[in-house]
Amino acid sequence: MAESDKRIPVREAENFLIDIYREVGLPDGDAIHCAKCAVQTNLWGVDSHGILRTPIYVERLRNGAIKNHPQIKTLKGGDKAMELMDGDSGHGYVVGRTVMNRAIEKARNYGTAAVVVRNSNHFGAASLYARMAAEEGMIGVVATNVMPNIGMKGNKKPSTGNNPIAMAAPLSGEFPFSLDISLSAVAGGKLLLASKKGEKIPTNWAVTKEGLETDDPDEGFKGFLLPVGMHKGFGLSLFVDVITGVLSGGAFNRELKSMYKHSQDPSLTSHMCAVFNPDVFMEKDEFVERMDELSVRVKQTPMVNPDETQLIPGELEWKTEQQRQKEGIPVPAELIKDLNKLAEDLQLEISL
Repeated sequence: MAESDKRIPVREAENFLIDIYREVGLPDGDAIHCAKCAVQTNLWGVDSHGILRTPIYVERLRNGAIKNHPQIKTLKGGDKAMELMDGDSGHGYVVGRTVMNRAIEKARNYGTAAVVVRNSNHFGAASLYARMAAEEGMIGVVATNVMPNIGMKGNKKPSTGNNPIAMAAPLSGEFPFSLDISLSAVAGGKLLLASKKGEKIPTNWAVTKEGLETDDPDEGFKGFLLPVGMHKGFGLSLFVDVITGVLSGGAFNRELKSMYKHSQDPSLTSHMCAVFNPDVFMEKDEFVERMDELSVRVKQTPMVNPDETQLIPGELEWKTEQQRQKEGIPVPAELIKDLNKLAEDLQLEISL
C-alpha cells in the first residue's frame, strides 16, 4: 500500500458506488450488484479490475455505449445444454451474472452446460462468475474476449487480447478453489494502477507502440502487453477467442473495441460460462471430500522455508479479503480524486 493510498471501509465504498450507479440510470438491483462486484474484486486484492474501472463504466453508461436496461435474450439452444444469448450492450456485470445463472440452471438439468453470449461489455474479474458455480457445489469455467492488446516479441502491433480464463470448484472450508488468469504477462489494469500511483513497471510487462521495451506504464498502455509464457499464453488467448467471439457469431480479434479508446461505442465483447455438475459422476459431498483431499496433499508439499505453506488457488484472495474487511480497501489518492469529481459532476452530495 502506497503512502498516498487511503483505506475506505467496505460499506462506505459500496454505498458510494451504489449511489453513482443509481444516478446514471441503472435499476436499483443492478446498481447494487455492480457496486458489490467492484468492491468484492478489490476485497480479493484484484485492484486492477475493481473500483478503478468505475469512471470508465459510468462514462459509458452516460453516453449510451452501455445500456442501462438491456434486453438480454436467448438466440439459440434455449431447450438444450448449450445456449447462445445476446447481451444487448448491457453492463458486463449484469450480462455475466445472467449468463452464469442460466448455465447453472442448465447444469442442474443436463449435468453439464455452456452458455455463450455476444454483444456484451467488460465484465470485470472472470472469477466473479466462476465462483457462482462453486457456490452451488459445481465447477465453473468462464472466459471472455477483448480487443487485441498482446503481441509476440517482434510484432509491431498486438495480434490477440489478454483474454482471461477463470475456473472455480467447491471446497468445504472458507474459500473455494478459484483460479483467474489473463493471458498477458499482467492485466492491463495493473498498468493503469501503476500510472495512478506514479510507479514504474517491469520491462517484461509491455512494450511501446513502436514495439520497444519500456518501464513507463503510460507508454506501455499506449503500446501493447506481452503474453504470459510467450507462445503458450499467445495460443491460449487465441483459443479463448475461438470459444467466445468466433463461436458466438459475435465480434472477435480486431473487430472488438477498447472501452478506453472507443468509449462511446459498445465493446461487442463475448463471454462463455460453462458449468459441470458433479452429480453426474458422484454425490456432491463425495466430490467436495475429494477436492479437500487434493487441497491437503498440495498444502503438505515440503517448502524450502519451513514457515511457509503452499497456497491453494483462491486462498490468497481469501486472506486478503479477511484483512481488507477489517482495515478497509486501499484506494490511490488520485483515484479517490477522480471518483469524488465524478460524484460532483453528477451533483451527488457524497465523497470518499
